[in-house]
Amino acid sequence: MKTLYLVRHAKSSWDDPALADHDRPLNERGKRDAPKMGDRLAQRGTKVDLIISSSAARALATAQAIAEKIGYDRASIVADRRLYGTQVSALLYLIQELDDRYERVMLFGHNPEFTDLAHFFGSEIDELPTCAVVEMTFEVDHWTEVVKRKPVTIWISTPKQLD
Repeated sequence: MKTLYLVRHAKSSWDDPALADHDRPLNERGKRDAPKMGDRLAQRGTKVDLIISSSAARALATAQAIAEKIGYDRASIVADRRLYGTQVSALLYLIQELDDRYERVMLFGHNPEFTDLAHFFGSEIDELPTCAVVEMTFEVDHWTEVVKRKPVTIWISTPKQLD
C-alpha cells in the first residue's frame, strides 16, 4: 500500500511586486492556514516517511508548518525545484522515481499543476484551493505502479472546511 499526499501551498503574499515569484512568502492567512491544516492532519494521525516540497519560499514555509504539526523533522524536508513551475507529466515521473521503501509521501507544490495532477487520479476533485490537502491510497507495492492505478481511497481537506 502506498499513500500519496498532495498539498497546495498556503496563501502567498503579493505585497512586494519587485520580489521574484519563487521568493514570495506566505501572507497572514497562509501563516494561519498552514498550521491549522497541520493540526487537522495530526488529529487524523497522519504520519509520513518523506516530504518533498517545491523550492519556492511559500511552498517550503507551508511544508515546514505542516511537518512541525505532524511530527516530521523539518530539517528532513527535501526541497526540489522540479515541483515549481512544472507539468503533470514531470510530477508523474517524480512519483515513479520515489524509493519503494517509502510508504507515505507528501508533496508540496502549486497550481495549476497540483489540481491537474489530482484530476489525473480522481475526477471528483475540482479545484484545489490554497493549503488544500489530498490524501490518496493505492493498493500497490511500487511507486511506478501508482501512475497506472486509481486510488482506492481519496480524502480531501481544505482550510475553509475548518473555519
